[in-house]
Amino acid sequence: MSVRRAAIGTHATLIVAALVILVPTVWVIGAGFRTQISLISGAIAFKPNLASFSQVLWSRGSDFVLNFRNSFVVAILSTAICLAAGTLGAWSMHRMGWPRWVPHLFLGWTMVFQMLPPVALAGAWFTMARGAGLDDTLAGLVLAHATLNLPMALWLMGNFVRDVPRELVEAACIDGASTPMLLRRIVLPLLAPGLAATGVLLFVFSWNEFAVALNLTSKHTATIPVGIAKYAQGFEVQYTQMAASSALSIIPAVLLLLIGQRYIVKGLTAGAVK
Repeated sequence: MSVRRAAIGTHATLIVAALVILVPTVWVIGAGFRTQISLISGAIAFKPNLASFSQVLWSRGSDFVLNFRNSFVVAILSTAICLAAGTLGAWSMHRMGWPRWVPHLFLGWTMVFQMLPPVALAGAWFTMARGAGLDDTLAGLVLAHATLNLPMALWLMGNFVRDVPRELVEAACIDGASTPMLLRRIVLPLLAPGLAATGVLLFVFSWNEFAVALNLTSKHTATIPVGIAKYAQGFEVQYTQMAASSALSIIPAVLLLLIGQRYIVKGLTAGAVK
């Protein structure tokens, strides 16, 4: 009976947590199919229509497609930079024979950096980007997002790097494998689940980042979160267009999770030991 009660309690907790996440999401998606009057009046019954989605996607005054492209480019490039630097950095810290205090000191500093509010760094990044000629460019925003998310990449990839069997690495070194060959042919295939899981998180964090993008971009370089915020103007809030653009903005993250799910759940070292 105690085991059964524990199982019921666990399932009830999971159901409540799922509802907390799903109910607001479903409400926002549903709001995109309503008219402004229907939404403001709070009518329960409404006739779905695609007017808000049409305005968001094809209206002459809408920049959603441009914002979508900017977010996609920034998220992909910053994720690639973080994965490359995070994987090499994690391998160096945990497998290159550094004194124990060096990785701890470095990871401790990255944790402190991660705790800083991004908006507190936006002014410094804007000044540096302007000095380098990268102000109001996607390249400047890519570098800012890569800097912002690199600590998380180092911490996550460090966990996966530590799980790579040392016996396998030593066997490859005895067989004469150089470090680049070892990383390319032995380590990276084993890290595929970790790279997939970390990549999904990095992409989502970059895709949803608002404060830094708001300070470093203008109309033609704005990302999705900045574009959505522009529907709330001084004298009018376009609720249905905001809801429609929000509903469309979650599609890439959901697709990425569905595609990467099978890699995330794989065993890290399945079939690795000879």
